[in-house]
Amino acid sequence: MQDFLLNNWRTLNRRYREVRMVARGLLDADHPILAQIVPMRRCNLACTYCNEYDKVSDPVALDVMLRRIDRLGELRTEIVTISGGEPLMHPDLDAIIRRIRERDMLAGIITNGFYLGPDRIKRLNAAGLEYLQISIDNVQPDDVSQKSLKTLDKKLQHLAEHAEFHVNINSVVGAGMPNPEDALTIARRAHELGFSTTVGIIHDETGALRPLSPREVAIYDECVRLGEGLYSRINDFQRNLIEGKPNDWKCRAGARYLYICEDGLVHYCSQQRGAPAKPLLEYTVEDIRREFVTPKDCAPFCTIGCVHRASTLDRYRPTSLLSKRPTMPSAQMMAPTPHATAPKPSTHLPVVQP
Repeated sequence: MQDFLLNNWRTLNRRYREVRMVARGLLDADHPILAQIVPMRRCNLACTYCNEYDKVSDPVALDVMLRRIDRLGELRTEIVTISGGEPLMHPDLDAIIRRIRERDMLAGIITNGFYLGPDRIKRLNAAGLEYLQISIDNVQPDDVSQKSLKTLDKKLQHLAEHAEFHVNINSVVGAGMPNPEDALTIARRAHELGFSTTVGIIHDETGALRPLSPREVAIYDECVRLGEGLYSRINDFQRNLIEGKPNDWKCRAGARYLYICEDGLVHYCSQQRGAPAKPLLEYTVEDIRREFVTPKDCAPFCTIGCVHRASTLDRYRPTSLLSKRPTMPSAQMMAPTPHATAPKPSTHLPVVQP
């Protein structure tokens, strides 16, 4: 009974803060909705399609990570998602999660799931984690990806039994997937275990987006139907992409969505590294305001769901609020924290990310 009450309290607390996030996002455009931050570029896997990992990088020092989390708090960020590389390889991940919660931000991670045993899940519970996402690429492992349902199903069972945080399982359809039915098998298994599900659309090997076949569309539609939760249902941007058509939307990357690499630089997203490439510790509300209205050439065929979803609130803001700016933030919020400038990373060609 005590565990039941505690889990319900955590769920209610998370729901309250989600509602608060939406209300604040509708009233004020001068703060990020979602920041994705990388504490470690190294990964234990080597998926052939991925350009977001290496095999040699050391973890970012804890004191450096905590300063970055504090800066996100000063910018009034709503959600901080830790990614990689593989974030569960960072030795101080739990302390980073705790700092996110101490700064009253929602805390999530994106992981490949391979390190998720019962004890590790319980430590994530204790740290205050609120969201976890795993992308599963296929039912059987192959030369492209080891992130398969076969290799991860036991980890999913551990999550179903022990996790006190929300779990989302992402699958993919599109070019290069030899067995599109795998996405539906993965979504059904996730649904069976009580998890929410999302489905992403991937490019071909040239980086181009091609229309889905009728068979792939049917699988995509069924995966969407199985999805649960508001976040997973914000997917209207994918309908045009399914047909190979562009979307007419305002990308708020650099404003509502921030991607912070291991060097501490703010980028539009994981696939557009190199712009604006400004150190997070120097990032201010003026940068957010500039990037809020800056057009992004990659936007029409963008498949990156987290950027679309973080930009969604501004489509529903009352017209009277779209041109309304709040009073100037406090000097503490506007002033950057001293830091050592990191080197500028190279720009990557766009590929899909859920």
